[in-house]
Amino acid sequence: MSVLSQWLAGKRVFVLTGAGISTDSGIPDYRGPLTRHVERKPVQHRDFVSKPHARARYWARSAVGWPRFRAFEPNASHQALAALEARGVVHALVTQNVDRLHTKAGHRSVVELHGSLYLVRCLACGSAESRDGLQARLLAANPAALEWNVALAPDGDVDLPQEAVEQFVVPGCLRCGGVLKPDVVFFGDNVPAPRVEDAFAQLRASDALLVVGSSLHVWSGYRFVLAAAEAGMPIAIVNLGPTRGDAHATLRLEAGAAEVLTECTSSSA
Repeated sequence: MSVLSQWLAGKRVFVLTGAGISTDSGIPDYRGPLTRHVERKPVQHRDFVSKPHARARYWARSAVGWPRFRAFEPNASHQALAALEARGVVHALVTQNVDRLHTKAGHRSVVELHGSLYLVRCLACGSAESRDGLQARLLAANPAALEWNVALAPDGDVDLPQEAVEQFVVPGCLRCGGVLKPDVVFFGDNVPAPRVEDAFAQLRASDALLVVGSSLHVWSGYRFVLAAAEAGMPIAIVNLGPTRGDAHATLRLEAGAAEVLTECTSSSA
């Protein structure tokens, strides 16, 4: 039986996952071993809301990146956590990721802390549209985007030349013509309070906290580690590279998520 399997035994576990769990699916992260020293400025909420150019830049890049992003499939880590949920080991799962890979893996209950790229909302009337639906409209308005071939970025978009962004046409909301925004929490924005309260309620109903693939650099995830530590809960962290929560961990594994989690599903834990 692996070290983590022993740690999980007999517990109702609250799992928090970050970008590191999806790298094996091909999605790059922001702070992993290969990207930690690469400067990249993710889209800021204030800029997206207030600057038409920032919105055009985001949607132009997203239009190219979306087909590749939505084609990503769950890896062994996502599948292992779904199996552990089915066994009753994983009581709750909260993810900082916006890729919906936990749901694709068959996980029944997932709190998407930062939302999902699979949905778009209007900032004016609040109506929702599927990202696939918007994709069709983006490409119809910008047929040249089909010819762009560039590298995928961590947030599901790509880097494009300035001239491509300046010519990009952004469709409005189908209902009111308002500004559309992906249904995710951008940097500088806050996670909706009801979502946070739901996650904390599930943490309180759990016996332990397991963090997988997150540096815990951002507050939205780190606060669950602090709350668990204050409550005296055992905390396990599985991550490649240091995390902000290491000082609170009762078990710290410097390892890939897939390697560790698949060992748990093959054991009797």
